[in-house]
Amino acid sequence: MLQKLHIQNYAIIDDLTISFADNLNIITGETGAGKSILMGALNLILGERADSSALRQQDKKCVVEGCFVVKQNAQVKEFFVVNDLDQENEIIIRREIGTNGKSRSFINDTPVNLSQLRALSVLLVDLHQQFDTLDLGTENFQRSVLDAFSGNAELLAQLKDQFLAYTKTKKELDELKQQQANADKELDYNKFLFGELDELGLKENELEQLDAELKLLNNAEHVKQQLGAVYFELKDSEQPLLQQLKALQNRLLALQDYHPAIQSLADRINASVIDLRDVADELEQIDTHVHFDEERIQVINDRLSAGYKLLKKHGVQDTVQLLEIQEQLQQKLDAVLNISSSIEKLEQEAKNLYANCMKTAAAVSANRNKYAKPLAEQVNRLLVQVGMPNAMMKVGLSEQELTLYGTDNIEFLFDANKSKRFEPLSKVASGGELSRLMLIIKSLVAKKLQLPTLIFDEIDTGISGEAARQVGIIMKDLAASHQLISITHQPQIAAKADAHYFVYKEIKGDKIATSIRLLNNDERITSIAKMLSGEKPSAAALENAREMVGN
Repeated sequence: MLQKLHIQNYAIIDDLTISFADNLNIITGETGAGKSILMGALNLILGERADSSALRQQDKKCVVEGCFVVKQNAQVKEFFVVNDLDQENEIIIRREIGTNGKSRSFINDTPVNLSQLRALSVLLVDLHQQFDTLDLGTENFQRSVLDAFSGNAELLAQLKDQFLAYTKTKKELDELKQQQANADKELDYNKFLFGELDELGLKENELEQLDAELKLLNNAEHVKQQLGAVYFELKDSEQPLLQQLKALQNRLLALQDYHPAIQSLADRINASVIDLRDVADELEQIDTHVHFDEERIQVINDRLSAGYKLLKKHGVQDTVQLLEIQEQLQQKLDAVLNISSSIEKLEQEAKNLYANCMKTAAAVSANRNKYAKPLAEQVNRLLVQVGMPNAMMKVGLSEQELTLYGTDNIEFLFDANKSKRFEPLSKVASGGELSRLMLIIKSLVAKKLQLPTLIFDEIDTGISGEAARQVGIIMKDLAASHQLISITHQPQIAAKADAHYFVYKEIKGDKIATSIRLLNNDERITSIAKMLSGEKPSAAALENAREMVGN
Protein backbone atom coordinates (compact mmCIF):
# COMPACT_ATOMS: atom_id res chain seq x y z
CA MET A 1 0.00 0.00 0.00
CA LEU A 2 1.25 3.49 -0.90
CA GLN A 3 0.97 5.29 2.41
CA LYS A 4 2.56 8.62 1.58
CA LEU A 5 3.98 10.45 -1.44
CA HIS A 6 6.29 13.45 -1.01
CA ILE A 7 7.27 15.60 -4.01
CA GLN A 8 9.75 18.45 -3.89
CA ASN A 9 10.86 20.80 -6.69
CA TYR A 10 9.26 18.85 -9.55
CA ALA A 11 7.73 20.66 -12.57
CA ILE A 12 5.28 23.17 -11.05
CA ILE A 13 5.19 21.40 -7.68
CA ASP A 14 7.12 23.22 -4.99
CA ASP A 15 6.68 20.96 -1.96
CA LEU A 16 3.81 18.52 -1.66
CA THR A 17 2.93 15.62 0.63
CA ILE A 18 -0.05 13.31 0.08
CA SER A 19 -1.19 10.66 2.59
CA PHE A 20 -3.38 8.02 0.94
CA ALA A 21 -6.20 5.95 2.41
CA ASP A 22 -6.24 2.15 2.40
CA ASN A 23 -9.14 1.72 -0.05
CA LEU A 24 -10.45 3.94 -2.86
CA ASN A 25 -8.53 7.19 -3.33
CA ILE A 26 -9.97 9.55 -5.96
CA ILE A 27 -8.06 12.51 -7.38
CA THR A 28 -9.97 15.21 -9.27
CA GLY A 29 -9.21 18.70 -10.48
CA GLU A 30 -9.53 21.01 -13.44
CA THR A 31 -7.75 20.16 -16.69
CA GLY A 32 -4.20 21.50 -16.44
CA ALA A 33 -4.25 21.67 -12.64
CA GLY A 34 -1.37 19.20 -12.40
CA LYS A 35 -2.92 15.73 -12.07
CA SER A 36 -0.66 14.35 -14.81
CA ILE A 37 2.32 15.97 -13.05
CA LEU A 38 1.51 13.89 -9.98
CA MET A 39 1.65 10.78 -12.14
CA GLY A 40 4.94 11.96 -13.65
CA ALA A 41 6.45 12.35 -10.20
CA LEU A 42 5.13 8.94 -9.16
CA ASN A 43 6.70 7.46 -12.28
CA LEU A 44 10.11 8.65 -11.08
CA ILE A 45 10.05 6.38 -8.04
CA LEU A 46 8.77 3.58 -10.29
CA GLY A 47 11.99 3.74 -12.31
CA GLU A 48 11.23 6.04 -15.23
CA ARG A 49 14.10 8.11 -16.64
CA ALA A 50 14.31 11.82 -15.89
CA ASP A 51 16.43 14.88 -16.62
CA SER A 52 17.06 18.33 -15.22
CA SER A 53 14.12 19.81 -17.19
CA ALA A 54 11.86 18.33 -14.49
CA LEU A 55 13.36 20.68 -11.88
CA ARG A 56 11.14 23.58 -10.82
CA GLN A 57 14.14 25.53 -9.54
CA GLN A 58 17.25 24.69 -11.53
CA ASP A 59 19.60 25.37 -8.60
CA LYS A 60 17.90 22.85 -6.31
CA LYS A 61 17.60 19.09 -6.61
CA CYS A 62 14.29 17.35 -7.12
CA VAL A 63 13.20 14.73 -4.58
CA VAL A 64 10.31 12.29 -4.89
CA GLU A 65 9.77 9.86 -2.04
CA GLY A 66 7.15 7.16 -1.61
CA CYS A 67 6.44 5.30 1.60
CA PHE A 68 4.91 1.82 1.13
CA VAL A 69 3.62 -0.56 3.77
CA VAL A 70 3.94 -4.22 2.76
CA LYS A 71 2.94 -7.23 4.80
CA GLN A 72 3.50 -10.91 3.99
CA ASN A 73 4.37 -10.49 0.32
CA ALA A 74 6.59 -13.40 -0.74
CA GLN A 75 7.71 -11.75 -3.98
CA VAL A 76 8.79 -8.55 -2.22
CA LYS A 77 10.62 -10.58 0.41
CA GLU A 78 12.43 -12.53 -2.32
CA PHE A 79 13.43 -9.26 -4.04
CA PHE A 80 15.08 -7.98 -0.86
CA VAL A 81 16.90 -11.29 -0.32
CA VAL A 82 18.16 -11.52 -3.92
CA ASN A 83 19.35 -7.90 -3.89
CA ASP A 84 20.88 -8.18 -0.41
CA LEU A 85 18.74 -5.37 1.01
CA ASP A 86 17.34 -5.01 4.52
CA GLN A 87 13.59 -5.41 4.48
CA GLU A 88 11.15 -3.80 6.87
CA ASN A 89 7.35 -3.59 6.79
CA GLU A 90 7.75 0.04 5.73
CA ILE A 91 9.60 0.50 2.41
CA ILE A 92 10.80 3.98 1.49
CA ILE A 93 11.72 4.57 -2.14
CA ARG A 94 13.44 7.86 -2.94
CA ARG A 95 14.53 9.34 -6.23
CA GLU A 96 16.72 12.42 -6.45
CA ILE A 97 17.49 14.44 -9.60
CA GLY A 98 20.51 16.70 -9.31
CA THR A 99 20.93 20.10 -10.93
CA ASN A 100 23.15 18.41 -13.54
CA GLY A 101 20.32 16.07 -14.57
CA LYS A 102 21.87 12.97 -12.98
CA SER A 103 19.61 10.95 -10.73
CA ARG A 104 20.11 8.68 -7.75
CA SER A 105 17.76 6.03 -6.41
CA PHE A 106 17.40 4.64 -2.89
CA ILE A 107 15.48 1.84 -1.25
CA ASN A 108 15.39 2.28 2.52
CA ASP A 109 18.35 4.70 2.16
CA THR A 110 20.44 2.09 0.29
CA PRO A 111 21.55 3.23 -3.20
CA VAL A 112 20.15 1.06 -6.02
CA ASN A 113 20.14 1.19 -9.82
CA LEU A 114 17.11 1.85 -12.02
CA SER A 115 16.63 -1.80 -12.97
CA GLN A 116 16.37 -2.73 -9.29
CA LEU A 117 13.96 0.15 -8.73
CA ARG A 118 11.77 -1.01 -11.62
CA ALA A 119 11.84 -4.61 -10.40
CA LEU A 120 10.57 -3.57 -6.97
CA SER A 121 8.04 -1.03 -8.26
CA VAL A 122 6.28 -3.70 -10.33
CA LEU A 123 5.67 -5.59 -7.08
CA LEU A 124 4.37 -2.50 -5.28
CA VAL A 125 2.35 -0.58 -7.88
CA ASP A 126 0.21 -1.50 -10.87
CA LEU A 127 -0.02 1.78 -12.77
CA HIS A 128 -2.63 1.96 -15.51
CA GLN A 129 -2.41 5.04 -17.71
CA GLN A 130 -4.52 6.08 -20.67
CA PHE A 131 -2.43 4.25 -23.26
CA ASP A 132 -1.86 1.12 -21.17
CA THR A 133 -5.05 -0.32 -22.69
CA LEU A 134 -2.81 -1.29 -25.61
CA ASP A 135 -1.34 -4.00 -23.34
CA LEU A 136 -4.76 -5.64 -23.28
CA GLY A 137 -4.28 -6.71 -26.89
CA THR A 138 -0.94 -8.44 -26.32
CA GLU A 139 -0.61 -12.20 -25.98
CA ASN A 140 1.55 -11.93 -22.86
CA PHE A 141 -1.07 -9.89 -21.01
CA GLN A 142 -3.94 -12.10 -22.13
CA ARG A 143 -2.06 -15.24 -21.13
CA SER A 144 -1.23 -13.71 -17.73
CA VAL A 145 -4.90 -12.85 -17.16
CA LEU A 146 -6.16 -16.32 -18.02
CA ASP A 147 -3.44 -17.98 -15.92
CA ALA A 148 -4.22 -15.76 -12.95
CA PHE A 149 -7.91 -16.59 -13.29
CA SER A 150 -7.07 -20.29 -13.71
CA GLY A 151 -4.79 -20.43 -10.66
CA ASN A 152 -1.84 -21.66 -12.72
CA ALA A 153 0.90 -19.89 -10.74
CA GLU A 154 2.39 -23.00 -9.10
CA LEU A 155 2.12 -25.12 -12.24
CA LEU A 156 3.77 -22.39 -14.34
CA ALA A 157 6.60 -22.03 -11.82
CA GLN A 158 7.10 -25.81 -12.04
CA LEU A 159 6.92 -25.71 -15.84
CA LYS A 160 9.46 -22.89 -15.94
CA ASP A 161 11.99 -24.94 -13.95
CA GLN A 162 11.34 -28.01 -16.09
CA PHE A 163 11.52 -26.09 -19.36
CA LEU A 164 14.77 -24.36 -18.42
CA ALA A 165 16.27 -27.74 -17.46
CA TYR A 166 15.05 -29.19 -20.76
CA THR A 167 16.43 -26.31 -22.87
CA LYS A 168 19.76 -26.47 -21.02
CA THR A 169 20.03 -30.21 -21.67
CA LYS A 170 18.93 -29.72 -25.28
CA LYS A 171 21.62 -27.08 -25.76
CA GLU A 172 24.27 -29.41 -24.32
CA LEU A 173 22.99 -32.17 -26.59
CA ASP A 174 23.17 -29.95 -29.68
CA GLU A 175 26.69 -28.86 -28.77
CA LEU A 176 27.79 -32.49 -28.36
CA LYS A 177 26.23 -33.42 -31.67
CA GLN A 178 28.14 -30.58 -33.31
CA GLN A 179 31.33 -31.81 -31.65
CA GLN A 180 30.59 -35.30 -32.93
CA ALA A 181 29.98 -33.97 -36.43
CA ASN A 182 33.32 -32.16 -36.35
CA ALA A 183 35.05 -35.20 -34.89
CA ASP A 184 33.51 -37.49 -37.51
CA LYS A 185 35.09 -35.39 -40.24
CA GLU A 186 38.55 -36.12 -38.78
CA LEU A 187 37.80 -39.60 -37.52
CA ASP A 188 39.07 -41.60 -40.51
CA TYR A 189 42.24 -39.54 -40.82
CA ASN A 190 42.94 -39.83 -37.08
CA LYS A 191 42.36 -43.58 -37.28
CA PHE A 192 44.87 -43.79 -40.13
CA LEU A 193 47.49 -41.76 -38.24
CA PHE A 194 46.97 -43.76 -35.07
CA GLY A 195 47.13 -47.04 -37.01
CA GLU A 196 50.56 -46.14 -38.44
CA LEU A 197 51.96 -45.40 -35.00
CA ASP A 198 50.24 -48.32 -33.33
CA GLU A 199 51.43 -50.75 -36.00
CA LEU A 200 55.04 -49.60 -35.56
CA GLY A 201 54.65 -50.09 -31.82
CA LEU A 202 57.47 -47.88 -30.69
CA LYS A 203 58.73 -48.02 -27.12
CA GLU A 204 60.15 -45.12 -25.17
CA ASN A 205 63.51 -43.91 -26.62
CA GLU A 206 63.51 -46.88 -29.04
CA LEU A 207 64.67 -44.98 -32.13
CA GLU A 208 67.54 -43.41 -30.23
CA GLN A 209 68.57 -46.81 -28.87
CA LEU A 210 68.33 -48.44 -32.33
CA ASP A 211 70.44 -45.67 -33.79
CA ALA A 212 73.14 -46.35 -31.16
CA GLU A 213 72.96 -50.10 -31.79
CA LEU A 214 73.30 -49.58 -35.55
CA LYS A 215 76.44 -47.52 -35.06
CA LEU A 216 77.89 -50.31 -32.92
CA LEU A 217 77.04 -53.02 -35.46
CA ASN A 218 78.45 -51.02 -38.37
CA ASN A 219 81.73 -50.61 -36.45
CA ALA A 220 81.81 -54.06 -34.85
CA GLU A 221 85.23 -55.09 -36.23
CA HIS A 222 86.96 -51.92 -35.07
CA VAL A 223 85.23 -52.08 -31.68
CA LYS A 224 86.22 -55.72 -31.13
CA GLN A 225 89.81 -54.90 -32.11
CA GLN A 226 90.09 -52.07 -29.62
CA LEU A 227 88.30 -53.99 -26.88
CA GLY A 228 90.67 -56.92 -27.38
CA ALA A 229 93.72 -54.63 -27.26
CA VAL A 230 92.67 -53.08 -23.98
CA TYR A 231 91.77 -56.46 -22.47
CA PHE A 232 95.15 -57.84 -23.64
CA GLU A 233 97.05 -55.03 -21.90
CA LEU A 234 95.13 -55.55 -18.72
CA LYS A 235 95.45 -59.35 -18.44
CA ASP A 236 97.27 -61.19 -21.24
CA SER A 237 100.37 -59.23 -22.25
CA GLU A 238 103.89 -60.26 -21.26
CA GLN A 239 103.60 -57.83 -18.38
CA PRO A 240 99.85 -57.41 -17.74
CA LEU A 241 98.89 -54.17 -16.05
CA LEU A 242 96.98 -56.01 -13.33
CA GLN A 243 100.03 -58.13 -12.55
CA GLN A 244 102.24 -55.04 -12.39
CA LEU A 245 99.85 -53.30 -9.97
CA LYS A 246 99.75 -56.41 -7.81
CA ALA A 247 103.57 -56.46 -7.65
CA LEU A 248 103.64 -52.79 -6.69
CA GLN A 249 101.12 -53.48 -3.93
CA ASN A 250 103.31 -56.25 -2.53
CA ARG A 251 106.38 -53.98 -2.49
CA LEU A 252 104.41 -51.40 -0.47
CA LEU A 253 103.16 -54.00 1.96
CA ALA A 254 106.77 -54.92 2.70
CA LEU A 255 107.29 -51.37 3.97
CA GLN A 256 104.15 -51.06 6.09
CA ASP A 257 106.09 -51.46 9.37
CA TYR A 258 108.09 -48.32 8.65
CA HIS A 259 105.25 -45.86 8.05
CA PRO A 260 101.61 -45.92 9.14
CA ALA A 261 100.25 -44.48 5.83
CA ILE A 262 101.71 -47.23 3.65
CA GLN A 263 98.96 -49.76 4.51
CA SER A 264 96.28 -47.34 3.35
CA LEU A 265 98.08 -46.67 0.07
CA ALA A 266 98.54 -50.39 -0.51
CA ASP A 267 94.80 -50.91 0.09
CA ARG A 268 93.99 -48.23 -2.48
CA ILE A 269 96.15 -49.99 -5.06
CA ASN A 270 94.34 -53.21 -4.22
CA ALA A 271 90.97 -51.50 -4.82
CA SER A 272 92.23 -50.32 -8.19
CA VAL A 273 93.31 -53.84 -9.01
CA ILE A 274 89.82 -55.14 -8.17
CA ASP A 275 88.13 -52.39 -10.29
CA LEU A 276 90.38 -53.01 -13.26
CA ARG A 277 89.81 -56.76 -13.00
CA ASP A 278 86.03 -56.06 -13.19
CA VAL A 279 86.67 -53.76 -16.16
CA ALA A 280 88.60 -56.50 -17.88
CA ASP A 281 85.82 -59.03 -17.26
CA GLU A 282 83.14 -56.67 -18.63
CA LEU A 283 85.31 -55.87 -21.64
CA GLU A 284 85.53 -59.57 -22.30
CA GLN A 285 81.74 -59.94 -22.06
CA ILE A 286 81.16 -56.99 -24.41
CA ASP A 287 83.66 -58.35 -26.83
CA THR A 288 81.88 -61.70 -26.75
CA HIS A 289 78.53 -60.07 -27.70
CA VAL A 290 79.81 -57.61 -30.28
CA HIS A 291 79.84 -59.12 -33.72
CA PHE A 292 78.80 -58.07 -37.17
CA ASP A 293 75.19 -59.18 -37.91
CA GLU A 294 74.02 -58.22 -41.38
CA GLU A 295 70.47 -59.50 -40.76
CA ARG A 296 70.14 -57.47 -37.54
CA ILE A 297 71.49 -54.41 -39.33
CA GLN A 298 68.78 -54.77 -41.96
CA VAL A 299 66.06 -55.12 -39.32
CA ILE A 300 67.28 -51.99 -37.53
CA ASN A 301 67.57 -50.04 -40.77
CA ASP A 302 64.02 -50.96 -41.74
CA ARG A 303 62.65 -49.97 -38.35
CA LEU A 304 64.63 -46.74 -38.22
CA SER A 305 63.46 -45.88 -41.73
CA ALA A 306 59.82 -46.30 -40.68
CA GLY A 307 60.44 -44.35 -37.51
CA TYR A 308 62.23 -41.45 -39.25
CA LYS A 309 59.44 -41.28 -41.81
CA LEU A 310 56.89 -40.74 -39.03
CA LEU A 311 59.17 -38.21 -37.29
CA LYS A 312 59.29 -36.18 -40.48
CA LYS A 313 55.57 -36.62 -41.15
CA HIS A 314 54.58 -35.29 -37.74
CA GLY A 315 57.32 -32.69 -37.59
CA VAL A 316 58.90 -33.91 -34.34
CA GLN A 317 62.42 -34.83 -33.25
CA ASP A 318 62.34 -37.94 -31.07
CA THR A 319 60.47 -41.05 -30.02
CA VAL A 320 58.95 -39.40 -26.93
CA GLN A 321 57.18 -36.81 -29.08
CA LEU A 322 55.87 -39.50 -31.44
CA LEU A 323 54.47 -41.43 -28.49
CA GLU A 324 52.82 -38.22 -27.21
CA ILE A 325 51.13 -37.79 -30.62
CA GLN A 326 49.99 -41.39 -30.49
CA GLU A 327 48.47 -40.77 -27.05
CA GLN A 328 46.71 -37.62 -28.29
CA LEU A 329 45.27 -39.51 -31.23
CA GLN A 330 44.11 -42.25 -28.88
CA GLN A 331 42.36 -39.64 -26.72
CA LYS A 332 40.63 -38.15 -29.78
CA LEU A 333 39.40 -41.57 -30.85
CA ASP A 334 38.24 -42.33 -27.32
CA ALA A 335 36.52 -38.93 -27.18
CA VAL A 336 34.42 -39.81 -30.23
CA LEU A 337 33.27 -42.96 -28.46
CA ASN A 338 32.66 -40.97 -25.25
CA ILE A 339 30.69 -38.32 -27.16
CA SER A 340 28.47 -41.02 -28.63
CA SER A 341 27.87 -42.41 -25.18
CA SER A 342 27.18 -38.94 -23.76
CA ILE A 343 24.81 -38.17 -26.62
CA GLU A 344 22.81 -41.30 -25.92
CA LYS A 345 22.64 -40.38 -22.24
CA LEU A 346 21.62 -36.75 -22.93
CA GLU A 347 19.05 -37.81 -25.53
CA GLN A 348 17.36 -39.98 -22.94
CA GLU A 349 17.60 -37.20 -20.33
CA ALA A 350 16.15 -34.63 -22.77
CA LYS A 351 13.37 -37.06 -23.65
CA ASN A 352 12.46 -37.49 -19.99
CA LEU A 353 12.61 -33.73 -19.31
CA TYR A 354 10.45 -33.03 -22.36
CA ALA A 355 7.92 -35.59 -21.17
CA ASN A 356 7.82 -33.89 -17.76
CA CYS A 357 7.32 -30.50 -19.45
CA MET A 358 4.49 -31.82 -21.59
CA LYS A 359 2.84 -33.41 -18.57
CA THR A 360 2.90 -30.12 -16.65
CA ALA A 361 1.93 -28.16 -19.77
CA ALA A 362 -1.05 -30.46 -20.19
CA ALA A 363 -2.16 -29.66 -16.64
CA VAL A 364 -1.75 -25.93 -17.38
CA SER A 365 -3.77 -26.31 -20.58
CA ALA A 366 -6.49 -28.24 -18.76
CA ASN A 367 -6.89 -25.37 -16.29
CA ARG A 368 -6.92 -22.80 -19.08
CA ASN A 369 -9.60 -24.69 -21.00
CA LYS A 370 -11.60 -25.16 -17.80
CA TYR A 371 -11.58 -21.46 -16.87
CA ALA A 372 -11.56 -19.79 -20.31
CA LYS A 373 -15.36 -19.91 -20.61
CA PRO A 374 -16.10 -18.81 -17.00
CA LEU A 375 -13.66 -15.89 -17.45
CA ALA A 376 -15.44 -14.80 -20.63
CA GLU A 377 -18.84 -15.18 -18.95
CA GLN A 378 -17.84 -13.00 -16.00
CA VAL A 379 -16.30 -10.39 -18.30
CA ASN A 380 -19.45 -10.33 -20.46
CA ARG A 381 -21.70 -9.94 -17.42
CA LEU A 382 -19.64 -6.95 -16.27
CA LEU A 383 -19.62 -5.50 -19.79
CA VAL A 384 -23.39 -5.20 -19.54
CA GLN A 385 -22.97 -3.54 -16.16
CA VAL A 386 -20.59 -0.86 -17.54
CA GLY A 387 -22.83 0.07 -20.44
CA MET A 388 -21.70 -2.35 -23.16
CA PRO A 389 -24.73 -4.72 -23.41
CA ASN A 390 -24.03 -5.66 -27.02
CA ALA A 391 -20.36 -6.47 -26.52
CA MET A 392 -18.99 -9.94 -25.94
CA MET A 393 -15.58 -11.37 -25.36
CA LYS A 394 -14.41 -14.94 -25.66
CA VAL A 395 -11.08 -16.66 -25.12
CA GLY A 396 -9.57 -18.48 -28.07
CA LEU A 397 -7.16 -21.34 -27.37
CA SER A 398 -5.08 -23.18 -29.94
CA GLU A 399 -2.07 -25.48 -29.77
CA GLN A 400 1.50 -24.37 -30.40
CA GLU A 401 4.97 -25.74 -29.79
CA LEU A 402 6.12 -26.07 -26.19
CA THR A 403 7.42 -22.83 -24.64
CA LEU A 404 8.16 -21.57 -21.17
CA TYR A 405 4.43 -20.93 -20.80
CA GLY A 406 3.07 -24.21 -22.12
CA THR A 407 1.59 -25.32 -25.42
CA ASP A 408 -1.31 -22.87 -25.78
CA ASN A 409 -1.72 -19.86 -28.02
CA ILE A 410 -4.15 -17.56 -26.21
CA GLU A 411 -6.16 -14.78 -27.86
CA PHE A 412 -8.96 -12.63 -26.50
CA LEU A 413 -11.59 -12.18 -29.21
CA PHE A 414 -14.17 -9.38 -29.21
CA ASP A 415 -17.52 -8.68 -30.80
CA ALA A 416 -18.75 -5.14 -30.03
CA ASN A 417 -22.20 -5.38 -31.69
CA LYS A 418 -23.51 -8.95 -31.47
CA SER A 419 -22.39 -9.53 -35.05
CA LYS A 420 -21.18 -13.01 -34.15
CA ARG A 421 -17.91 -12.12 -35.86
CA PHE A 422 -15.27 -12.28 -33.18
CA GLU A 423 -12.01 -10.52 -34.03
CA PRO A 424 -8.75 -10.03 -32.09
CA LEU A 425 -9.39 -7.54 -29.31
CA SER A 426 -6.67 -5.13 -30.42
CA LYS A 427 -8.27 -4.74 -33.87
CA VAL A 428 -11.91 -4.06 -33.07
CA ALA A 429 -12.26 -2.49 -29.59
CA SER A 430 -12.33 1.30 -29.21
CA GLY A 431 -10.34 3.21 -26.59
CA GLY A 432 -13.31 3.57 -24.27
CA GLU A 433 -14.19 -0.11 -24.64
CA LEU A 434 -10.61 -1.14 -23.93
CA SER A 435 -10.51 1.04 -20.79
CA ARG A 436 -13.62 -0.59 -19.38
CA LEU A 437 -12.39 -4.03 -20.36
CA MET A 438 -9.08 -3.39 -18.59
CA LEU A 439 -10.87 -2.39 -15.41
CA ILE A 440 -13.16 -5.41 -15.59
CA ILE A 441 -10.28 -7.81 -16.15
CA LYS A 442 -8.15 -6.33 -13.37
CA SER A 443 -11.10 -6.47 -10.97
CA LEU A 444 -11.54 -10.18 -11.73
CA VAL A 445 -7.83 -10.98 -11.57
CA ALA A 446 -7.39 -9.04 -8.32
CA LYS A 447 -9.62 -11.56 -6.59
CA LYS A 448 -7.22 -14.32 -7.62
CA LEU A 449 -3.90 -12.60 -6.94
CA GLN A 450 -2.20 -10.49 -4.32
CA LEU A 451 -2.04 -7.44 -6.57
CA PRO A 452 -0.12 -4.35 -5.44
CA THR A 453 -1.56 -0.84 -5.20
CA LEU A 454 -3.66 -0.19 -8.31
CA ILE A 455 -3.40 3.25 -9.89
CA PHE A 456 -5.78 4.28 -12.67
CA ASP A 457 -4.98 7.42 -14.62
CA GLU A 458 -8.25 8.40 -16.32
CA ILE A 459 -9.45 4.87 -16.96
CA ASP A 460 -12.90 6.41 -17.42
CA THR A 461 -11.95 7.90 -20.81
CA GLY A 462 -14.88 7.70 -23.23
CA ILE A 463 -17.64 6.87 -20.74
CA SER A 464 -20.25 8.85 -18.81
CA GLY A 465 -23.63 8.54 -17.14
CA GLU A 466 -24.75 5.10 -15.97
CA ALA A 467 -21.66 3.42 -17.43
CA ALA A 468 -19.45 5.69 -15.33
CA ARG A 469 -21.54 4.89 -12.24
CA GLN A 470 -21.12 1.17 -12.84
CA VAL A 471 -17.37 1.63 -13.31
CA GLY A 472 -17.38 3.40 -9.94
CA ILE A 473 -19.22 0.47 -8.37
CA ILE A 474 -16.66 -1.99 -9.75
CA MET A 475 -13.80 0.16 -8.47
CA LYS A 476 -15.47 0.47 -5.05
CA ASP A 477 -15.87 -3.29 -4.88
CA LEU A 478 -12.26 -3.83 -5.91
CA ALA A 479 -11.09 -1.30 -3.32
CA ALA A 480 -12.62 -3.39 -0.55
CA SER A 481 -9.55 -5.63 -0.72
CA HIS A 482 -7.02 -3.47 -2.60
CA GLN A 483 -5.76 0.06 -2.40
CA LEU A 484 -6.90 2.00 -5.48
CA ILE A 485 -5.77 5.45 -6.54
CA SER A 486 -7.68 6.89 -9.49
CA ILE A 487 -7.56 10.16 -11.39
CA THR A 488 -10.99 10.82 -12.84
CA HIS A 489 -13.21 13.44 -14.46
CA GLN A 490 -16.40 11.52 -13.75
CA PRO A 491 -18.54 12.63 -10.79
CA GLN A 492 -20.15 9.18 -10.62
CA ILE A 493 -16.72 7.67 -9.91
CA ALA A 494 -15.57 10.48 -7.60
CA ALA A 495 -18.68 9.91 -5.47
CA LYS A 496 -17.47 6.39 -4.59
CA ALA A 497 -14.25 7.63 -2.96
CA ASP A 498 -13.11 6.68 0.52
CA ALA A 499 -10.71 9.62 0.27
CA HIS A 500 -11.23 12.43 -2.27
CA TYR A 501 -8.26 14.66 -3.17
CA PHE A 502 -8.56 17.87 -5.14
CA VAL A 503 -5.66 19.13 -7.28
CA TYR A 504 -5.49 22.85 -7.92
CA LYS A 505 -3.11 25.65 -8.82
CA GLU A 506 -2.25 28.50 -6.53
CA ILE A 507 0.11 31.46 -6.62
CA LYS A 508 3.11 31.21 -4.31
CA GLY A 509 5.17 34.36 -4.41
CA ASP A 510 5.35 35.23 -8.04
CA LYS A 511 4.98 31.65 -9.34
CA ILE A 512 2.13 29.25 -9.93
CA ALA A 513 2.37 25.94 -8.06
CA THR A 514 0.30 22.78 -7.98
CA SER A 515 -1.22 21.84 -4.64
CA ILE A 516 -3.54 19.09 -3.43
CA ARG A 517 -5.81 18.73 -0.45
CA LEU A 518 -8.03 16.07 1.05
CA LEU A 519 -11.66 17.20 0.84
CA ASN A 520 -14.10 16.90 3.73
CA ASN A 521 -17.64 15.74 3.08
CA ASP A 522 -19.08 19.19 2.28
CA GLU A 523 -16.15 20.02 0.01
CA ARG A 524 -16.67 16.71 -1.77
CA ILE A 525 -20.30 17.51 -2.44
CA THR A 526 -19.38 20.93 -3.80
CA SER A 527 -16.56 19.51 -5.97
CA ILE A 528 -18.82 16.79 -7.43
CA ALA A 529 -21.57 19.31 -8.06
CA LYS A 530 -19.09 21.42 -10.04
CA MET A 531 -18.15 18.32 -12.04
CA LEU A 532 -21.86 17.89 -12.81
CA SER A 533 -22.85 21.44 -13.75
CA GLY A 534 -19.89 23.81 -13.84
CA GLU A 535 -18.03 26.30 -11.68
CA LYS A 536 -21.23 27.65 -10.08
CA PRO A 537 -23.31 24.56 -9.34
CA SER A 538 -27.06 24.85 -9.06
CA ALA A 539 -29.07 23.74 -6.06
CA ALA A 540 -30.19 20.72 -8.06
CA ALA A 541 -26.58 19.82 -8.83
CA LEU A 542 -25.65 20.15 -5.17
CA GLU A 543 -28.59 17.95 -4.18
CA ASN A 544 -27.64 15.42 -6.85
CA ALA A 545 -24.03 15.42 -5.62
CA ARG A 546 -25.19 14.98 -2.03
CA GLU A 547 -27.30 12.00 -3.06
CA MET A 548 -24.44 10.48 -5.03
CA VAL A 549 -22.05 10.77 -2.09
CA GLY A 550 -24.67 9.45 0.31
CA ASN A 551 -25.22 6.39 -1.84
